[in-house]
Amino acid sequence: MNAILAEVRECQSQGKNLISLMRGEPDLKTPSHIVEACTRALRDGRTSYPDNRGEKPFREAVALKLERDNGLRFNPTTEVLATTGATFGIYAALMALIEDGAEVLLPDPIYDAYQSPIRLAGGRIKPVAARISGGQSLGGRFTIGEDALEAAWSPAARALILNTPWNPVGTVLDREELAVIARFCERRNVALISDEIYETITYGSHRHLSPLAIAPALRERSILINSLSKTYAMTGWRVGYCAGPAPLIQAMYLVLAQSSRGPATFIQDAAAAALSGSQDCVTQMRDEYSQRREQVLARLAGIPKVAMLPPEGGFFAMADVRGLNLPSNEIRQRLMRDHGVVVAHGAAYGPGGEGTLRVSFASGGETLARGLDRLSEGLRACQ
Repeated sequence: MNAILAEVRECQSQGKNLISLMRGEPDLKTPSHIVEACTRALRDGRTSYPDNRGEKPFREAVALKLERDNGLRFNPTTEVLATTGATFGIYAALMALIEDGAEVLLPDPIYDAYQSPIRLAGGRIKPVAARISGGQSLGGRFTIGEDALEAAWSPAARALILNTPWNPVGTVLDREELAVIARFCERRNVALISDEIYETITYGSHRHLSPLAIAPALRERSILINSLSKTYAMTGWRVGYCAGPAPLIQAMYLVLAQSSRGPATFIQDAAAAALSGSQDCVTQMRDEYSQRREQVLARLAGIPKVAMLPPEGGFFAMADVRGLNLPSNEIRQRLMRDHGVVVAHGAAYGPGGEGTLRVSFASGGETLARGLDRLSEGLRACQ
């Protein structure tokens, strides 16, 4: 992604007007009751050092949320950890779980920022090849099969990172798919790091299921990672949480205590208000993203040799451009250079993403409408 952003800056420095449909940052505002909880905490003097494990009210709110929404029970005292966003949670989990030279299984394609913490923890990345089911027609989706998991496994494998809803491809793994993955982890003694940051943003009949709820036996070898960034439009607040067995959470705490030391107290107070208060704002945001999703699919329908993969969750739509017989990065560059619209090419998320483009609808309004016009025009020009 940094390479794409560098190209964007270079284009802009030459006077090119660009519209970005690339970034995964919501343009919606943090709900007012969360902001008010933060300002109230500041007025009340909640500006001291935080408990490095997380403030007690926040950890309790996390435990209540996990039971309410996910059917999972965790002890807030020993099995929940507050983190400065999901990214740090992933890093701390990897530091606690793997040793130098250990392999971490990573679906391909997947969010590119997982790679650096794996390497920082001394691990080696082992891709798990995903495939597009359904051919090049509306309704296809990326899937992970048991055969791909077994092909990627070796005795050095220690952990699997799973992201559902799945960035960038938009798949929401269903109960049967999660059961296959859970059985694999149990059979091969592989720890599961479950990133559930997009859990509330799902469409139609698709609903997020936590792998830990599907397979309780995984609980003792799994870490659940989440953040408030997407669910409550709190990207800049940098607050998240992890839940898992006490020994793993303790090991992660030791990593956190020597690095970030956790989110500020007043931010944790706001996060507790978000989790424990009315969830009407979450429903409203999901409805807004659902409308944007339909806008993307409608505007990009009917383009020769291009098929949209309707996202089941998240706010990214994948365009299958394999029919254009051009490298996806070349298509991306043409779209930016000749048509003024920025998207991400699928290969940026791993070789399995080649032949696709990721289109973000995290921003809506005029930005989305004009960006889709340019994207449609550009894709037709690539014929």
